[in-house]
Amino acid sequence: MWPRTDLAELLGIEHPIVQAPMAGSTTPALAAAVSNAGGLGSLGCASFAPDTLRAETEALRKATNRAFNLNFFVHEEAVTTAAETRRMLDRLAPYYAELGAEAPDEAHMLFKPFDDAMLAAVLDLRPRIASFHFGLPDAAAMAALKEAGIVVLSSATTVAEARALEVGGADAIVAQGGEAGGHRGTFLGGIDGGTVGTFALVPQVADAVSVPVIAAGGIADGRGIAAAFALGASGAQIGTAFLNCPEAGTNDLHRAALLAAEDGQTKVTKVISGRPARGLVNRYMAEMTDREETSLPFPLQYSLTRPLQAAGGAKGSDEFLALWAGQAVALNRALPAAELVETLIEETRAAFAALHR
Repeated sequence: MWPRTDLAELLGIEHPIVQAPMAGSTTPALAAAVSNAGGLGSLGCASFAPDTLRAETEALRKATNRAFNLNFFVHEEAVTTAAETRRMLDRLAPYYAELGAEAPDEAHMLFKPFDDAMLAAVLDLRPRIASFHFGLPDAAAMAALKEAGIVVLSSATTVAEARALEVGGADAIVAQGGEAGGHRGTFLGGIDGGTVGTFALVPQVADAVSVPVIAAGGIADGRGIAAAFALGASGAQIGTAFLNCPEAGTNDLHRAALLAAEDGQTKVTKVISGRPARGLVNRYMAEMTDREETSLPFPLQYSLTRPLQAAGGAKGSDEFLALWAGQAVALNRALPAAELVETLIEETRAAFAALHR
């Protein structure tokens, strides 16, 4: 039924539907369920230490013998000053006091960049696919991954980024439109770039590169998948729609907010993590709008907001959580992952058929 099969053949999957990695919300159970249903399950590994990566990958392999994707962040060591950190801590102080949370003494790198230790672990584990956000690892790491036979994916938010990824050795490119939930993968020209919508971005990227393109951003049902193919993509990556699956590691408050969401309730912000990321608007996001440009660099800002998220969540409040969500969140359904994949396939088949009536 698929108009193009180059991506599915490259990844070794039956259906070109990629479950987005979503660090912190994906689990071995979710990734395995998607892979077992014929799609590509992904595990967000940005927060893992090498030992955790090994344990989670082992759990994933016990649950599926099909292809899966391990995803990593490729970001630089963040630099800030004591004065900048103090100003942000002073701004957050009323929230710490209100929630009874202990303020950290300083900001720290909550997520380590992809380094030699993690590369060694990946080469030892040898997943069929490894993907990256915020660019690609250095040339030596890429050569090692390719020598190990690992298929490499990465995200582009502009045509220039897509071209750079192809030159850098990416085997397929995720064209991430501005509608996408979570962190924008921009890595060229400053983090505030990459705001092109999926509908405009995908055909331009498809025209600019020779490798398969995966459409991402605002895709939540079969109509979106069919549209991705019409735009020149060879598959679709879907994130937010999987957050309500029982296998996902989504916080219960986050789950409820996703199902209650209506169109227009998401916004891109830097005040949670230090990089632009789309989520549902809550009290924290709304009240911190004036601090967008003074947020600490990613992921230092995250280390200051995590205590607020934990304390607010413990009190049953989602007003301080990172409620990551894309613009199609109102289409979310609470289905088991395998059933969701099957539903997406049937919806896509129906959408294709409708075009020929």
